Amino acid sequence: MRRVKVGIIGSGNIGTDLLMKLQRSRLVEVTTMIGIDPKSDGLKRASAYGCTIIMNGIDGFLEKPELADILFDATSASAHYRHVEALKGTGKQLIDLTPAAIGPFVVPSVNLGEHMDEPTMNMITCGGQATIPIVYAINQVSQVEYAEIVATISSKSAGPGTRANIDEFTVTTARGIEEIGGAKKGKAIIILNPAEPPIIMRDTVYCLVDKETINEAKILISINNMVEKIQEYVPGYRLRTEPIFEGNKVTVFLEVEGAGDYLASYSGNLDIMTASAVRVAEELAKHRQVTTTQNN
Repeated sequence: MRRVKVGIIGSGNIGTDLLMKLQRSRLVEVTTMIGIDPKSDGLKRASAYGCTIIMNGIDGFLEKPELADILFDATSASAHYRHVEALKGTGKQLIDLTPAAIGPFVVPSVNLGEHMDEPTMNMITCGGQATIPIVYAINQVSQVEYAEIVATISSKSAGPGTRANIDEFTVTTARGIEEIGGAKKGKAIIILNPAEPPIIMRDTVYCLVDKETINEAKILISINNMVEKIQEYVPGYRLRTEPIFEGNKVTVFLEVEGAGDYLASYSGNLDIMTASAVRVAEELAKHRQVTTTQNN
């Protein structure tokens, strides 16, 4: 199978971690990194990997569109709006790692494969990728009336793009909790913890479920199955303790240890976002191969 060519827009922490993870893929080949800061570490590393470097943003890519069929947007929500407009009609697909919420939400452990022909797919947020599958797992057993998630990440792992998108994070994650997780009402909170040494990503999920249908044993099985599914592409994802049941309230404590590809292992927030995006890109590559075969 010929590897599908992919490019990365954004040379910050997320884009650079993504760059390094893509080196291990046998389905996609990263060929270009698109940035605006010639001094960024991401562009230097991409050049060392043999990628074509573009330093004038999306306009530069449009001059060489043959470089990639799929693009990851690892910039900011405001920049993503411009990128979507610029790429209209080009046939390129965008995997959005910003909380811009353009295009359908994708969580690999829940709805991978449902939106393979969409021009843009949104990866929601790091907190969303970590917690929405748990809400979904609980909702498969008992209707989740209300779900609230608290994502705590190391301040050191939050780059300028993440900090600029705090408001979008809360709104987009809450939407994902409802639309993908299945909760009737969702709420999201993010905390940037300045502790030294840096803490790893930790998430808490609170769910109020329908009192008439709650089944603790089945909910526990559903949660554990979901954790195993996520660990297939994010090995550092795990339960911190057994889920706690108090009447119709279910509380789940999670942590995500990063693989240490770019930043150290405390940066699980990078890891779950970039690993999820790679998973989607590889599924897109397989879908393109099947589509090509069927059309020939």
